[in-house]
Amino acid sequence: MTTPLGSIDDVCINTLRTLSIDAVERANSGHPGLPMGAAPMAYVLWTRHMRYDPTNPEWSNRDRFVLSAGHGSALLYSLLHVTGYDVTFEDLQHFRQWGSKTPGHPERGVTPGVDVTTGPLGQGFGNAVGLAMAERWLAATFNRPDHALVDHYTYVIASDGDLMEGVCAEAASLAGDLRLGKLIVLYDANQITLSATTNVTFSEDVGARFAAYGWQVQEIDGMDVAAVDAALTAARADDAHPSLIVARTHIGFGSPNKVDSFHAHGEPLGKNEVMLTKRAYGWPEDSHFLVPEEAKREFAKVRANGERLEREWQSEMNSYRAAYPEIARDFDRALAAELPPKWDAKLPVFTPKDGDMATRDAGAKAIEVIAESVPNLVGGSADLDPSTRTMMKAKGDFQSALVLEGGQLPQTQGAAGGAWGYAGRNIHFGIREHAMTAILTGMAHHGGVIPYGATFLVFSDYMRPSIRLAALSDAHVIYVWTHDSLAVGEDGPTHQPVEQIASLRAMPNMTLIRPADANETIEAWRIALEHRNGPVGLVLTRQKLPILNRATLAPASGTARGAYVLTDASPGALPELILIATGSEVSLALSAHEQLGSEGIRSRVVSMPSWELFEAESNEYRDSVLPPTVSARVSVEAASPFGWERYVGLAGSIIGVNHFGASAPGPEVLRRYGFTVEHVIATARAVLARAGKGTS
Repeated sequence: MTTPLGSIDDVCINTLRTLSIDAVERANSGHPGLPMGAAPMAYVLWTRHMRYDPTNPEWSNRDRFVLSAGHGSALLYSLLHVTGYDVTFEDLQHFRQWGSKTPGHPERGVTPGVDVTTGPLGQGFGNAVGLAMAERWLAATFNRPDHALVDHYTYVIASDGDLMEGVCAEAASLAGDLRLGKLIVLYDANQITLSATTNVTFSEDVGARFAAYGWQVQEIDGMDVAAVDAALTAARADDAHPSLIVARTHIGFGSPNKVDSFHAHGEPLGKNEVMLTKRAYGWPEDSHFLVPEEAKREFAKVRANGERLEREWQSEMNSYRAAYPEIARDFDRALAAELPPKWDAKLPVFTPKDGDMATRDAGAKAIEVIAESVPNLVGGSADLDPSTRTMMKAKGDFQSALVLEGGQLPQTQGAAGGAWGYAGRNIHFGIREHAMTAILTGMAHHGGVIPYGATFLVFSDYMRPSIRLAALSDAHVIYVWTHDSLAVGEDGPTHQPVEQIASLRAMPNMTLIRPADANETIEAWRIALEHRNGPVGLVLTRQKLPILNRATLAPASGTARGAYVLTDASPGALPELILIATGSEVSLALSAHEQLGSEGIRSRVVSMPSWELFEAESNEYRDSVLPPTVSARVSVEAASPFGWERYVGLAGSIIGVNHFGASAPGPEVLRRYGFTVEHVIATARAVLARAGKGTS
């Protein structure tokens, strides 16, 4: 069909282009070039292939869309607006403004229809692998031969910059191994980055690289609607391989003076260039945020089709509930992010009779129980399961059956026993910490699974950009970080974390828990499962720790409050001195407390496994644990002292680590760095002396 503005395809594509141009121009900020070049493939994807219902952005069986090139957000907001999501003209006109639904880069939870938060290049690609993995796991676990409740695709638009990032390479490699056939990436290959053309830095054969990863690769003219349509059809027909469609496009298409130039990438076109560009499109030059009536009618068909698809799925879901009521109950609970009743009833309780125990081993015992009671706990490690103790016994490995069994699918429904396949609950991420973390965020945002990932604490540095986006987007992800201190010993400073805990505490919406013994570790896992606002990191030891005698000390349930009084020399009376410690140093503080008590010094020991949880408590509770009138305080933690001033004050002292570690047996390193009873006592006496309390 042809209109005064061209064919209906041209009208719809140019609507997306000009809405994006106008939004950027009005904000005087943004990236118009990508929307102008990528609009044809986005239009084809969103109108001819993607399944979604704009009236219900959280429909569980919708196709997921990730704009990994998040700087092109104006294109995504334009798509959401014209297809009927709750993104209004006013929202487009307030692009990049305070409090708007249309921030500079897509943010999950801010804009209806945005599945993941993107912007830092490569992150969205990694998230998309996680979305596709969650879809495969849920399908293998809950689908039945007569009912396919979970059957949808994950689509990505990625840029040259995305594919340069290391996280993208890590994630793409794993996706190829896992044969994620429902993952389809449209690569907007416009060969322009922010400051140059790609031949300066990125002349590799990207298609050949992805083919080597095990992907289906097609190369097309991304400006050709028919070619894009055919490529997407071919990609969907290949269930055995993820697909990369290398779409050659022109950044800033239509702009007479900026097309195919990095000048179109990250700055408004300018008033005169906007007019010239609209003229090139055959568009009214003086129009602003124009959606022609014929475009409205065409996009309205998409909304009507989405509503129909969801109604059909709901009917299928009702039939499923009638046929499989118990499984349907588990499915509904998983999608609602609800834990089963009494899921934590069998979590173990330890006593000193159980002997010393590393908190990583206590964590393993927690996982063993939780794996039985929470059937949608799914996770793994960066090739470190024997060290992190995070493998779920007899729960199978998440792998493609095509790889493992020569193309023969195993019986995986219900993830029974130790079957291999997509219903397996143990994920082998390989030595890919960064991709693992981005993938976990995608899995969490997909819904239906509670994902966790493990590595050594020092390698959290490899994970940081993805942790930050998980925190920013409220992803319910659990990180298990073991080998948490200088006690790693002989592996030396490269493997001994020093600054990691302080830097993770500095991250907003990140909850860190460093338990003192086996019982606090169990409580930490309970907190991690029940937490809903952002990721939780569990910081665990390799070395064995005493199991604290809870018959004489406060119960480990105090962990949930972030800090609690473990013991007082004189219960009911204010102490002279407060010793605050976390993790493995709590037992050290207790030993110092006992020695100080024998000298007549009234001290209190506070276990503070989580700053974040403690800060969430009331002022009254915090003051009851750390009375403001008691200024003599000492903190003890085998990590950077940065930040502890807030709890010890100017009159207190911090026992920490201000430099990198050393290669030697762990106990020797700790001794050399002052983590001894004698040093804690000497520090406490000095603090008391400064406070005018004397030493006896």
